[in-house]
Amino acid sequence: MERIRSGIPGLDKLLKGGIPKNQIILLTGTSGTGKTIFCSQYLWTGAKKWKEPGVYLSFEEPAEKIKESAKNFGWDFNKLEKKGMISFMRYDPYRIEDVIDILESTVREINAKRVAIDSISALGLYVKDRAELRRLIFDLSFLLRRLGCTTILVSEIVPGSKGLSRYGVEEFVADSVIVLYYERLESQFIRAIQIWKLRGSSHSQKIHPYRIGRAGITVLPEEEAFIQK
Repeated sequence: MERIRSGIPGLDKLLKGGIPKNQIILLTGTSGTGKTIFCSQYLWTGAKKWKEPGVYLSFEEPAEKIKESAKNFGWDFNKLEKKGMISFMRYDPYRIEDVIDILESTVREINAKRVAIDSISALGLYVKDRAELRRLIFDLSFLLRRLGCTTILVSEIVPGSKGLSRYGVEEFVADSVIVLYYERLESQFIRAIQIWKLRGSSHSQKIHPYRIGRAGITVLPEEEAFIQK
């Protein structure tokens, strides 16, 4: 199985070598887990270190806000945009009928290999029917696979919920699932990551801690985290 490097220190060891190429990876977790940082780091490192162009499609945060936050970690996306290595798209969920064509055009324009969609949960505010929501997610996934992109698809877990995503359909469309936790353990909060499933590949079965520092996210593959699930 061909893989790509995630660009997140320690994560590829949990994935037994990296993210399976051309897969749709659902990245899910509650607020404060660093999902947007994860997406930014995935795209930045891919473009900067391995010359793999990327597209960031946001349904919520304006592109300028995402890029400004990324500068806190030393990631200047403006330079990569000028070189045609990164493209940011901010799209209103209620105009979803147009987004597939525009996303395809953008991917082809820069020959993108990596895509981050942040977040698919926003679509559910406008698409109330779960069957229709699943169809839209499936159409996006089919397009990105056809274009040869390896995609991070962000969703959210409602606090207190036992599900993997906000609407309970996202994990059935994705090839693989990565869960981020931000839980209270006695007197402090800890962050932890779990590879819930990885289609066609073995992976770590344990829950591992991760940190968000000045250089972004770092996973600690040799350590185990203990959280209340």
